[in-house]
Amino acid sequence: MFTDISALDVLLRGTLLAFIGVAWVVICVRVIGLRAFSKMTSFDFVTTVAIGSLLAGCVQATTWSAMAQALIAIAALLCIQYAVSRIRVERDDFGGIIDNAPTLLMRNGDFLEDALIRTRTSRSDVIAKLREANVLHFSQVRAVVLETTGDISVLHGESLDDALLNKVNSGA
Repeated sequence: MFTDISALDVLLRGTLLAFIGVAWVVICVRVIGLRAFSKMTSFDFVTTVAIGSLLAGCVQATTWSAMAQALIAIAALLCIQYAVSRIRVERDDFGGIIDNAPTLLMRNGDFLEDALIRTRTSRSDVIAKLREANVLHFSQVRAVVLETTGDISVLHGESLDDALLNKVNSGA
């Protein structure tokens, strides 16, 4: 690509393509907005992983056309992600098509065994999240939710506003 000296060519190509690739991603994210790399939905997560893979392919490209194809694919994925997020804002039912529903794993200090089995989540995983949330007694737990992203949210305290469990599968 740059020189006949193999080691120097690899160094120059890797450095320049990394700079171009990262600069391109930053420009695209500035245009699309910060939501581009959120992990709010499973679709967002998949898009983020795919962009990372494409960026790695861009940096390793051996031809300009391969690099350009990776950059175009990154921009296309970000545009698709932007369009999907806009549709999700405008149409409440669209989210149900592309996203998993969050699932209740624990309610009022009790594990929901059927939900744990269905989501392939172990009690020890939930207990680890309870520790992270500084829960001292199961009785403090109002709800534990497996979110659409795979994260586990722990809601604890004296009471729970039912609106926080809106659109959460009850685990039954």
